[in-house]
Formats: sequence, C-alpha cells, structure tokens
Amino acid sequence: METKVMLDTLWVLITAMLVFFMNLGFAAVEAGMQQAKNCVNILSKNFVVFAATSLAFWWLGFGIMFGDGSPWFGLQGLFSLHGADNSPATGAAYQGVYSSLNWTGVPLLAKFFFQLVFAGTAATIVSGAVGGRIKYLSFIVFSFLMGTILYPVTGHWIWGGGFLAKLGFWDFAGSSVVHSVGGWAALTGAMILGPRIGKFGANGKITPIPGHNLGLATIGTFVLWLGWFGFNPGSTMAADPGAISRICVTTNMAGIAAVLTATIASWMWMGKPDLGMSLNGLLAGLVAVTAPCAYISVESSLIIGAIAGVLVVLAVTWFDRLGIDDPVGATSVHLVNGVFGTIAVGLFAQDAFMPGTTGNGLLFGGGMKLLTAQLIGVGAVAAFTLVVSAIVWYALKATMGIRVTAQEEVEGLDLGEHGNSAYPDFVVRKTLPVSVSASVGAAQPVRS
Repeated sequence: METKVMLDTLWVLITAMLVFFMNLGFAAVEAGMQQAKNCVNILSKNFVVFAATSLAFWWLGFGIMFGDGSPWFGLQGLFSLHGADNSPATGAAYQGVYSSLNWTGVPLLAKFFFQLVFAGTAATIVSGAVGGRIKYLSFIVFSFLMGTILYPVTGHWIWGGGFLAKLGFWDFAGSSVVHSVGGWAALTGAMILGPRIGKFGANGKITPIPGHNLGLATIGTFVLWLGWFGFNPGSTMAADPGAISRICVTTNMAGIAAVLTATIASWMWMGKPDLGMSLNGLLAGLVAVTAPCAYISVESSLIIGAIAGVLVVLAVTWFDRLGIDDPVGATSVHLVNGVFGTIAVGLFAQDAFMPGTTGNGLLFGGGMKLLTAQLIGVGAVAAFTLVVSAIVWYALKATMGIRVTAQEEVEGLDLGEHGNSAYPDFVVRKTLPVSVSASVGAAQPVRS
C-alpha cells in the first residue's frame, strides 16, 4: 500500500507540474496574439496572476472549494489549510475536513498543489480577453478575488460535494469548473471594459488588430498541448495505467480533430487557412474534451473535437459581430467550448469506461437524465459567475478604475504601465490623434 501511495503521489505532483507549465503557454499565446506595444504587460500579467491566485487559493479558496460545509460552499478548513493533518498519507483514505477529497490517498499537500495549479489556470484565462486596455493593478486585484471567491464557489458545487455533484453533474477535469468559469469572467470583463480603440468603427465595421508574433503564439500553443497531458489524465489523482492511457488518447484525438476542422472552416470562411484559427482550434478541442475525457470512447473524442473546431471559428466571428473585443479568442475557446464540453458528457458518456459514475449519455441509450443534470450545471455556473464577476468588475471600475487612458492605450501599456518595452530597438510609438476622444467609450478608429 505504501508503494501505491508513493506512485500515486509522484503521478499527482508530476502532472501538477505539467499544468503549472501551462502558465508559460498562456503567456506566450497571449503575448503573440496581441500587439508588440503590449507584450511586456501581457507577460507580466501572466507572471503575477499565478502568484496572486496561489496566495488567494491557499488563504481561503481551497477551504471554500473543498472544505466540508453546505451544498453551496465549504465552511471548514477555510484558512491556510488549517484544521487538517498535513502528514504524509499512510494509504488509508484521508479523514479530515476535506472529505470530498478523501477518495484519493495521496498527502493533503499534494492534493492542494494539484488543485492550486487548476485555480491559476482559470484566472489566467481572463488575462487575454481583457488585454490591451486594462489597468495592471485592477487585473491583479480581480485575479486575487477570482482565486478567493469566483472559482472556489462553483468548484465546491461540482468537485467539493456541493449541490451539483449531488444532482448527478459530472466534469472530470474542468470544462466547467476551470474553463467556462474563466470564460464567463473574461466575457464580463471584456464587455464592461469595452473594445480597444480602433477595433470597431462608428458604422460597425470590424478592423482586425493582428497579433505581433504568431511564432511565439505557436510555441505557446504547443506548451499548452503538452500541459493538457497533465491536466486531464492527472485528474485521476492516481497512477491507474488503463485510465491515464485512455485519457491521454481521448485528449489528443479531440485536439487534433479540432485542429483539422478549424483549419478547414477558416479556409472556407476566409478563403485562407488561418494559423490563428488553427491554434485556437486545438485549444477548443482540448477544452471541449476536458469534462468528458474519462467517460468516452476514442471515437467519441474525435467527434467532440471536430465539432469544437468549427464552433471556435463561428464563435470568434459571432463575438466580433456583437462588438465584444477579445484579442486572443479566450471566450470562444474557453467559454463556448467549455460549455459544449460539459454538455458533451450528457451526450457521449458511456458507463463502461468508468462504471458507477456518469452512466450512459443520451446518444448511448441513457436518456435525458445525465444531459439534464449537465444543462442545469451549465446554467448555474453561468448565472453565478456572470453576476458575481460583473459585480467585481463594476466595483473595481467605481473605485480604482479598470481602463487605462486613451493616450496610454494608443502608445502601449508596456510604456504606460511598466515604463519599458519588449522590443526597445524596433517598436515605433504612435501618438494619440487629436480626433480621438479622451472618453474611450466614444473613441473612433485610430488613423496614422
């Protein structure tokens, strides 16, 4: 038994390190897909957001998410993992105030570290969608609150033994818990901030603002792809050879199917195979398979990924038409496909793969029971995250402000927020045209 605990602990910690490494992927993707004048700002946000979220999750978030308590949030073990024995596990199920994690025999601190890197991922999702115009300090404060309240409460509902878990809602590795929560918070932030200057004309014309380094974005996407092989199979929290092998394959097959369909869809829609769409296609497929990866066949993962690749292309276009400016497509990737992946559990799950959990989905003779629970979960997570994140964004807007000045935005956040540049020898600064109003809400496209 001690050997099993040791192997399980190594597995949990190694996969958690892979998920941590995804911070580099997010930083590279977001920086590459935004303008050179904001590169330092994006990199700095992704660096600091994990620190802020880690502190918040250790201080309070972990207890709210996994502590015993009500169906709505944890009430025990709230602060700094107090009220629990941190000694190494002996192989027996851990008995303490975090009973929702008792099923895995690894030490409590290994469980905490694994869940911590997931919390950091949810907060990082917001960074890209609000890039190019948000105040640095305001974003850090929002990230702290994300790790304290927004992420842990809905996480408790699903993974902490809360009301959605009791309802029969399933999300193996976080399509809803991580990705759609981050996506809903990102959407509210992008809407309340408003679009970047120059993105939308007075007549509704959409002006593309291309990223400055698709090479960097591609490297970041490969890092995320690697990290997902920790994200999904690591959620077994045990070195189960059969389960982790199958989950690695379902994860990868959904990703590659989405790459192909997103590339084809963008080719048909835009007349050219767009690299940015291919990159986001991969991420969309990985997000969509995150919830069902343990409960589905390889064939089902291909179908889920293929649908996700088309969805992300349609969603990017749709958000643009709504006037919502998301520089990296975070809402299209994480929100739209986080919701789709959650629903996919209700459609494609097969009881044979993990008996005694989900049962069969609608397409495999299980009827509407599982799908109904998944739809209720999607609605509950959406309602809470939209309302609470909007309250937080508006509170920050009313107190410390959330948007930089128009002058600072046009010149770049690297200079205005950080006083330096990622490319000091090459970047050409623009000054703010007289025609651009100081009120960002009334700003017109910037013309050189």
